Amino acid sequence: MKPVEMVKTVFFVLLAAAFFIVPWCCKEARNYAPGLAVVAGVLFSVTLGNPLQKYTGKMTSQMLGATIVGMGCGMNLIEVLRAGANGFLYTAIGISAGIGLGVFVGKRLGLSRESMYLVSVGTSICGGSAIAAAAPVLKAKPHDIALASATVFVLNAIALLVFPKVGHVLGFTQEQFGYWAALGIHDTSSVVGAGLAYGETALEVGTTVKLARALWIVPVTMFLSMFVAEREPGEGRKFRFKVPWFIPWFIVAAAIVTWIPATAAVGSVIKDISKFLMITTLFLIGANLSRSKLKELGIKPVIHGIILWLILAGGWCFAIWSGWVNCVK
Repeated sequence: MKPVEMVKTVFFVLLAAAFFIVPWCCKEARNYAPGLAVVAGVLFSVTLGNPLQKYTGKMTSQMLGATIVGMGCGMNLIEVLRAGANGFLYTAIGISAGIGLGVFVGKRLGLSRESMYLVSVGTSICGGSAIAAAAPVLKAKPHDIALASATVFVLNAIALLVFPKVGHVLGFTQEQFGYWAALGIHDTSSVVGAGLAYGETALEVGTTVKLARALWIVPVTMFLSMFVAEREPGEGRKFRFKVPWFIPWFIVAAAIVTWIPATAAVGSVIKDISKFLMITTLFLIGANLSRSKLKELGIKPVIHGIILWLILAGGWCFAIWSGWVNCVK
């Protein structure tokens, strides 16, 4: 490794570690750390280049899952299930409206069928995980997957910065913000990051409602395989779906600390560590957005994603602010 690359790699690792250590040691930094982590990751990658690009792409999905499971170690499963059940109807409405609106707008923008559905599913359910699950069903091309993923990623980064500020301006309670983040932000990591910036209760509510929303990957993917996916002559209908691995393990972790009280103290420590590890994960996620990925972004998928996101996020924001959504923990 060349000296310049070595220095850049060391700087990158130290910066990633700083986003774990500083929020842990400095309480005042915790409100700003999630958003700053994403911005720092993006700036580092775009200006200097991510020296560990071939590793961070694989690491982030695993780290994200591990931190979510870790946060489950400090949550009561009964409250988790109650929050998920309470958000079921809103999630069903949001996903149905999101995919329907996405198809409507996508057709008028002249998007390819694959790109239109990938952006719609990613916006409506859970970002990159939903895109990854729907892509093989739709037999999407790598270019369409990259465009949809990059579009959703950019909007996730914006949401992570904007949502907490808007929530404070509107005077949202912790519960209200948790619901808005879960229903209005694409990816689980950004929901967790925004909740972490807003407060402990917002983090718990947002995480549980979002994970319940992520389970909709299964029925939506089945719907796509049955009624949307193109089939070769003579090819039968196939059900293809994949539930993110961290969802069942999150439930197991919450169940253990709920019904085995002796594990509660250790679970609380694991949850705290996971919260700060999530901030480092957000930095790595930001660092995965390279200059080449930015160049790949076509204007139409971006417009499609922005229109869809603004309508859905704005609609949920108004519904929660107006009291139409029953936000209980």
